Formats: sequence, structure tokens, C-alpha cells
Amino acid sequence: MKIKESAENYLEAILMLQKQKGHVRSIDVANYLGFSKPSVSVAMKAFREDKYVDVDGEGNLSLTAKGMEIASKMCERHEIIARALMALGVSEATAYEDSCKIEHDISSESFEKIRLFLEKMTEN
Repeated sequence: MKIKESAENYLEAILMLQKQKGHVRSIDVANYLGFSKPSVSVAMKAFREDKYVDVDGEGNLSLTAKGMEIASKMCERHEIIARALMALGVSEATAYEDSCKIEHDISSESFEKIRLFLEKMTEN
């Protein structure tokens, strides 16, 4: 099942915040993405029901294996596309902003070719 871009952004944000802070609450996701707390709460309820996210008794969010798979994929795409854009001379800020848009729509084939090209380029 393909999930929507907004869901990918939420899951990626949870992973990024976990890496930064060690624990994540809904308010952290709201602040990180610039969304309202009620909007994030609705999304987290849907993610819990669909088994992408777990919430402990203290309100801390954690990605399930299913959620982690998607979040990791988005993080990898985000980073590799940004690095490729910077290698082409795009500023870091613009590269990361643009990669966030591209990562959701690029085909697996095109992404893989970019990843391989970047690997070859950095080997030399």
C-alpha cells in the first residue's frame, strides 16, 4: 500500500526527532513540521490504528517496524537527493528544501541511478 506524502513527512519527522532528542511527543512533531497540535493528534491516532506508530503511557511516540521502514526510506532519499543537488552546485539550504519535495515523487529507478552516480562520483 502506498501512503500519502503527508504521512511520509510525519514518519520522517518522527525519525529525525528521535535521532535528535531520543524521545518524541506529538507536540515535538507539531513544532517540527509547523502544524497544529490537534492536526498532529489526529494523524497520530490514524498512525497508531494503521500500526505505523506506538505511543507509551507517557505520550512518547515510537515508530513500529512498518513505520521505520517508510521513515528510513524517506530519510535516505532526502539525504542522497540533497547531496546530489549540492554536488551540482545548489546551495545547502535550497538542496535540502528541494530534496524534501523530490523524495516523494521520484521513481525508484531514478533514485537508484542518482544514488549510484553519487557513489561513483565520491569514489573518484
